[in-house]
Amino acid sequence: MGKLICTVIINHKVNMKQTPENSNNSTSKNQASPNQASAIDVFMTFLKLGFTSFGGPVAHIGYFRKELLEKRGWVSESQFAQLLAICQFIPGPASSQMGFALGLLRSGWAGALSAFIAFTLPSAIIMIAFAASLSLISGELGQAIIHGLKIVACAIVADAVIGMAKNLCTDLTRRLIAIASCGLVLFIDAAWGQLLTIVIAALVGMSFINAVDGEFKERLTVKYSSRLAWLLLIIFSVLLVLFSTVSIDNNWYQASTAFYQAGALVFGGGHVVLPLLQDSIVTNGWVSNHQFLAGYGAAQAIPGPMFTFAGYLGALLPFESSSTTNALLALFFMFLPGFLLVLVALPFWQKIYKNKRMSAMVSGVNASVVGILAAALYDPVLTAGIVSIVDAGIAILGFVLLRWLALSPLWVVLWCVVASALTTLI
Repeated sequence: MGKLICTVIINHKVNMKQTPENSNNSTSKNQASPNQASAIDVFMTFLKLGFTSFGGPVAHIGYFRKELLEKRGWVSESQFAQLLAICQFIPGPASSQMGFALGLLRSGWAGALSAFIAFTLPSAIIMIAFAASLSLISGELGQAIIHGLKIVACAIVADAVIGMAKNLCTDLTRRLIAIASCGLVLFIDAAWGQLLTIVIAALVGMSFINAVDGEFKERLTVKYSSRLAWLLLIIFSVLLVLFSTVSIDNNWYQASTAFYQAGALVFGGGHVVLPLLQDSIVTNGWVSNHQFLAGYGAAQAIPGPMFTFAGYLGALLPFESSSTTNALLALFFMFLPGFLLVLVALPFWQKIYKNKRMSAMVSGVNASVVGILAAALYDPVLTAGIVSIVDAGIAILGFVLLRWLALSPLWVVLWCVVASALTTLI
């Protein structure tokens, strides 16, 4: 579906009361300072998210929002909104980029690496194992479980749309931007349509939203300079030019080229990158179209980033090296460009984040995301997940568990999967 930064913003109007987690810290939840957590803490937190963040790129940031902001107070509303906007304008896997940046803000370089590895590891292992056994999800019961995971996405994304609309569309201008964005994305059924929508929303926001000074109160503090950012931008550009212009008769080089170009040029996240990979991997004869589509189906059914689909494809590459080595190569070059661009963007953002016009632009982008997410809720989330009245009932109860009973998303996952499996067996 495109590069959607869906954000579950369940606004219970917390009045900054001390909870058991922050009672030993005088800093309020939304004022948590960076580098308070160890890299191990970051790793364990994102490992939990890696095992439980079902629903694809539309839902991942929602899980981040609930776990890292609402529950743990790692960043403020302002900081989260800034990251939300930044990741809309750069290519790559949006949810993984957000996780990488959140780990960086929380615990420096070690935190960034820990967040990436932990969030990616579960789905990467599953996809590599699936490559060795394409029958893992065969059978009626297996298909019912996969369908239950699609219903999970319905509850998660519906909750995200309501929360975002309440928190990011606070006036008539923002609401109109959201509505127009939803209509435009539904009308233009292509990845470039989403990018165009975001750009238009940014321009409209700069022109018509009355942003106030200090709307983004807390800066995104990173411990490296713009000089390093320039160096990383040069590395990103040199690799892109190299892979785009230099042809070498070497399997590893050609595979690296395919995955790096896909990760560097895609605006739209996990789903949009698939046609690019299909064009290079299947066309080269490395993987059959049947194998490719089977992996795509599995990628939609598991937690974590869809970019781990690269690990599945890498494991199937008919090279002399081991399947694990090929999978790691594919994953490395798939994620590398997106992370380089995040690291490039953060120091430059620090120089402009208090500018009123930039604040208005970000507000326009965030309002647009509400509309994009609403469009995604309809298609493909609801159209793929709800095929009967029973499915609708399962999704509605999951939504109630998540939003009004405030249960962990894991319970919603268990409910939807078990209910879907039981309705198949009965």
